[in-house]
Amino acid sequence: MKKYLVLYHSEAALSGVSTAEMFAQTTPEQLAAGMAAWRAWQEKCSSALTDAGAPVDKSTTVAGGSTAPSKTSITGYTLLQANSIEDAVALMKDHPHFRAPSASVQVLECVSLPGM
Repeated sequence: MKKYLVLYHSEAALSGVSTAEMFAQTTPEQLAAGMAAWRAWQEKCSSALTDAGAPVDKSTTVAGGSTAPSKTSITGYTLLQANSIEDAVALMKDHPHFRAPSASVQVLECVSLPGM
């Protein structure tokens, strides 16, 4: 089995709406329905879901010894295991994240470092 990093993207995050603000603007009923949909997806994935992950917010870029606040469209992550990237992508079918406006998902294969 291979490992896959799933990154959740929302273009709304680039326009200045943080993940925390998105949650704050959600009604309790919408939040409960959303969480139920995520739990149903997690159950569908069963043992392929190795880490349900978490939402992410504030971003800082570190480069050449300096740091600067930055914007990113990444709003969360999940770790999966599957036989192939196609199998990992198939697990994302009908994912609740796609209900959000301008939402997308990026599936990346994790590669083992030689000698590690």
